[in-house]
Amino acid sequence: MASSTVPDEDPYNLRSDGKPGIDGYIGDFIRGPAVFTLYCLGSHPADPAKTTEYLLDVDDGAGPRECCRFTDEAEPVTEWAPTWRGDPWCPDLLKRCKELVAEHGKGDEGSARWRPSD
Repeated sequence: MASSTVPDEDPYNLRSDGKPGIDGYIGDFIRGPAVFTLYCLGSHPADPAKTTEYLLDVDDGAGPRECCRFTDEAEPVTEWAPTWRGDPWCPDLLKRCKELVAEHGKGDEGSARWRPSD
């Protein structure tokens, strides 16, 4: 009798865009009841500046949903999902994302133990 540790048909560790959660994984952190996971989506081949795009997913127990997208441009414009626009957590979330990107660039993996500074 063969057993499988991963369900065949159930979504297992998927990003909000439906791709595998391992693709582009940078790190994750917890804030309140939610787990936030940051992914690198890469750069667009036609972009001469090779701007890298990032995806931040949030999962509060209902499955991953997109929280925001941003780039590594000098003056990036963060695209927040409609439910997150204007949320008081947004500045701290974006700050932590940038810290995770910097840690990842040094070869470190993000820590889920991060708590926002009050």
